[in-house]
Amino acid sequence: MTKAEKTAVIEELTEKFQNSSFFYVTDSSTLTVEKVNDLRGKLFEKGIEMRVVKNTLARKALEAAPAEKGFDASLLDAFKGPTALMFTDVANAPGKVIKEFRGKEDTIPAVKAAYIDSSIYIGDDQLNALATIKSKEEMLGEVIGLLQSPIKTVIGQLQSGGSTLAGLLKSLEERAQ
Repeated sequence: MTKAEKTAVIEELTEKFQNSSFFYVTDSSTLTVEKVNDLRGKLFEKGIEMRVVKNTLARKALEAAPAEKGFDASLLDAFKGPTALMFTDVANAPGKVIKEFRGKEDTIPAVKAAYIDSSIYIGDDQLNALATIKSKEEMLGEVIGLLQSPIKTVIGQLQSGGSTLAGLLKSLEERAQ
């Protein structure tokens, strides 16, 4: 790789890191080509971009990113050995795909680290936590559901009260006749 190519990759990765609120640092080096292609297909279906990178180029790109992103030394330490980055718009999507892909036996692909909205998760033992993080859409759905619940209760009470009142008026009318 020429120096110009390396510079271009660093610039591209720096932009990716700056514009991405969620990314995972993983190791899928021991997977067969068939399994890697299967994993890439599953990731693509969920809108997740998987990219194998050179560690030194990724570290340089992270170091070039603005300080407010909060990339610290613990994240930089994750770039050892074979590395694949997963960029996503939904925080828990790669965690869910990895967990599903692994099944019960496998430990690959391994999660080295994850960056979720300025929080850094280190290690493969964080996979369950990463997979259960609620996405923005899920949180909004819960809030809307909670806001609708009291309104639905009030409307239900009014509707049932109206039918009771109508029944009472009808029986009074019948008694008067």
